[in-house]
Amino acid sequence: MLSLLVANCCSFSTKRGYINEEQNSDTQQQRQIRFPINMVSPLMAALVALSPLSYPTVSLANVQRGEALFHKACIGCHTGGGNIIQPGATLFEKDLQRVVPLHRNGIESEEEIYKITYYGNGRMPGFGEKCTPRGQCTFGARLQDEEIKLLAEYVKSQADQGWTNFKNQGD
Repeated sequence: MLSLLVANCCSFSTKRGYINEEQNSDTQQQRQIRFPINMVSPLMAALVALSPLSYPTVSLANVQRGEALFHKACIGCHTGGGNIIQPGATLFEKDLQRVVPLHRNGIESEEEIYKITYYGNGRMPGFGEKCTPRGQCTFGARLQDEEIKLLAEYVKSQADQGWTNFKNQGD
């Protein structure tokens, strides 16, 4: 958007370290506004950083779908972010990021949570549609790629908040 604005109304010259901006020819008047050339880069950086496109919002519907998927597929072992099968491999941030031999931890991103959920690791079965080998995958219903993505986003956001917003079904 800014580039269109600049292309349609401004002519640039670096003479004496200033950029000249000329008003559109429709008004037949010319007016010059001077900007120090060293201000252009910081202004552009600020516009990009503050742009709504820079911060994609997580919709409430996606959070609710992720929560529903967690209650469907994960709550049997991971209620409240814990782990009843392997207590040192919880879904709390401190355990996800800790690297311990024979544990699946060392996870810091949604992508890594996605991979573990899709393919499984150790005692945790994989839930992906194309999970292999069969012995490592759940015998229950498989999840679609988009569902695992929502689940990974939900788990990561809960871990970042210390599972303080976790609700059991019926709460």
